[in-house]
Amino acid sequence: MGVRSTADALVLAREIDLDLVEVAPLANPPVCRIMDYGKFRYEEAQKAKESRKKTTHVTIKEVKFRPKIGKGDFDTKVRHMHAFLQDGHKVKVTLQFRGREMAHPELGSRILDAVIEQLADVAKVDTQARLDGRNMTLVLSPDKKPTKKSANKDPKKSTEQKAPANVDAVTSNTDELVTESQVNAKDEDQQDSGEAIQENGNGQVAPPAREPTTPV
Repeated sequence: MGVRSTADALVLAREIDLDLVEVAPLANPPVCRIMDYGKFRYEEAQKAKESRKKTTHVTIKEVKFRPKIGKGDFDTKVRHMHAFLQDGHKVKVTLQFRGREMAHPELGSRILDAVIEQLADVAKVDTQARLDGRNMTLVLSPDKKPTKKSANKDPKKSTEQKAPANVDAVTSNTDELVTESQVNAKDEDQQDSGEAIQENGNGQVAPPAREPTTPV
């Protein structure tokens, strides 16, 4: 809009019901913009909020070990480290030596190697193990590896696909049972009819026997 006096700029901003905002006060002459200042502040706040969401806060979690740690305590600490790494945090592993344990640093190296082996799927070594005074430290960072897709994506579909085979098997077994019962029934009917029909010596069919009646 060119160079204008402050009074003229204010009059122009009021005519269109907007605000006169100074955006570059150190320029010569100062640069101003006519805008809706309330809307501008809201948009800037939304941008700052979105930028804060995208930023990741990485913290370092420290887990301490001893050279004579038991199997149960070791597994518990490894599970905690696994959870920290999955949440995106770095983990500092500190192995503390006391007294005569300083004469056997290889014990600490074995424990740190076991930790690396247990967490190889979710972590990578950020700082190699080193001995600092009475402590041996190791830093692990999250390692985001691509996950392999499973062959059966939906277990329900695989179950539904197998269901018809089971139904056929049950149906076939039922048909076999029905057929076998029908055969047994026919055999029993033939046996009963064979007992009821008796042939005489001449090949004639004997009449059925009658029950004796008593005269009244």
